[in-house]
Amino acid sequence: MRKGTKIALAALVVALVIGAISFVGLRRRVRRLQQEPTDEQERQAVIAPPISTPTDVEMTASIYWAAGANKTAPVQVQLPLSADPVQRARQVLQALITAPPTPGQRTLPADTELLGFYILPDGTAIADFSDALATETPSGILSEQEAVDSICQTLASNVPSLRRLKILIHGQEAETLAGHIDLTGFFDLNPASPAPATAAAAPGASSSPSP
Repeated sequence: MRKGTKIALAALVVALVIGAISFVGLRRRVRRLQQEPTDEQERQAVIAPPISTPTDVEMTASIYWAAGANKTAPVQVQLPLSADPVQRARQVLQALITAPPTPGQRTLPADTELLGFYILPDGTAIADFSDALATETPSGILSEQEAVDSICQTLASNVPSLRRLKILIHGQEAETLAGHIDLTGFFDLNPASPAPATAAAAPGASSSPSP
């Protein structure tokens, strides 16, 4: 065999070895990417450990995740839910953030944290989220509306005593979520039922008290 041919074959073998090593490395990277949801869940378990209270009871909760076409739909999940409305709200919002069934159903950024949740006497809820909700939600009317809808619908379905919601970002009122959806106002949750109308007096009936 000629010297030039030997050199060419040696170069080919080296190239094949390098290609094989690169292929193995690529497969490992793909596997790591496929495992990211699991890693994310582990990270969230450290950042936001499960909220438990003495009154927790295993119940079916309706959590609203993405359902395509920038719409949300309820998914029934079993969760330990507190009898206290504040704690129950925190529990369902934490599930919304940390436990979407698939990555494609996520509506809120994975790094979002619920910093605080309060309920005023009139049923107004105040949810204080970390900066990630505003900085990592894709800018756009549809994506921002989907995020807000998932929060509001999840709260309304699981905490019926709530009337409306105010969303804060890191303790401050924000003008918009990510440039479009207005956060300066309130979002309706479970509006109070209107008071029944007073029955009209029958024709000819006197409004004066009986003697």
